[in-house]
Amino acid sequence: MRRTKHCIEMVEHIFHRYFIWIIISSYFMAALLPEFGIWIREVKLGSITLLHEQVELSLPPLMLSLLLFNAGLGIRTEEFKRLANRPLVLLGGLCGNLVTPLAFLIGISFIMNFWHNPEEVQHILVGLALVASMPIAGASTAWTQNANGNLVLSLGLILLTTILSPLTSPLVLHTAGFVTTGDYSEDLHEIASDGVTTFLGIWVIMPSLLGILVHRVVYTQFPGLAKAVLKLVNYIVLLLLNYSNASLSLPKAFSHPDIDFLAIMLTIVVSLCIAGFSTGYLVAKVFHTNRKDMASLMFGLGMNNNGTGLVLVSVALADHPQVMLPIIFYNLVQHLIASLVNSTVFRLEVKSYQPT
Repeated sequence: MRRTKHCIEMVEHIFHRYFIWIIISSYFMAALLPEFGIWIREVKLGSITLLHEQVELSLPPLMLSLLLFNAGLGIRTEEFKRLANRPLVLLGGLCGNLVTPLAFLIGISFIMNFWHNPEEVQHILVGLALVASMPIAGASTAWTQNANGNLVLSLGLILLTTILSPLTSPLVLHTAGFVTTGDYSEDLHEIASDGVTTFLGIWVIMPSLLGILVHRVVYTQFPGLAKAVLKLVNYIVLLLLNYSNASLSLPKAFSHPDIDFLAIMLTIVVSLCIAGFSTGYLVAKVFHTNRKDMASLMFGLGMNNNGTGLVLVSVALADHPQVMLPIIFYNLVQHLIASLVNSTVFRLEVKSYQPT
């Protein structure tokens, strides 16, 4: 058992250390060898009835639910009692997570009226809408830990945005539907009216809450091994999920690259991500928080659950695979900016707090 645990921990450490490069490699594999990724997407496992809905079982949403179930397993509900002391900070983070991407989306919709290709504008706007409508990413807790931030606040932001997503996601998608046109606008309104609430309820909220309920059993019976195994499973599932979703859109982007489209999309995605991190910083300043809370707010508001967005696009907007590109870009950019913020802002702050 000890040797098995050591091997699992060693492999998990390799994934953790080189994860961003492994993800980038998976995107190259999706572009060059997409067949296996497409097969993953096309596997059907039957259907079941949940919440009075007939739900088709396929691998991408099942892998997503496994990720969120594992995230729920890592949450200790007793720690959330400490959040009662700072409810305004939590509320400020929630508002910032909703208002900033919405304002950015509306602003970009006006600016992009000058772009020469209306179809590319729709791809960018719909992709940004899906990014903006998703809850805060579970990966933000890892960056919060690296920066020695407030892990309880980080988990609170994730749980709150996840639970409220059936309300906030339709709001964002309906708003995006008013600034997009044609088929894209109709699809966004349709998803917001019904599809996103059902999707989030079944594949996001239910597995998250189930994981929280199962937490005590798993971590009590197998405290050390469970943590290492769950982390490794998360890395592998996330890798396969990213590869599979990227297999739909990246082959075309690589085989017939549209340089100006990719350049403007990257510029917009980087700007949105910086706006999210900056909002976290401003919320921390407004409420005069300490550096631990600032780290939680910055990483939380800068990082969205793009895995959920990609799966939703692949299910509901399969006829528009290029919409995935902004989401794929954002997924990479948020980790790169998180690494930059961690190595500059918080490393410098830690150094300044050390006694001389």
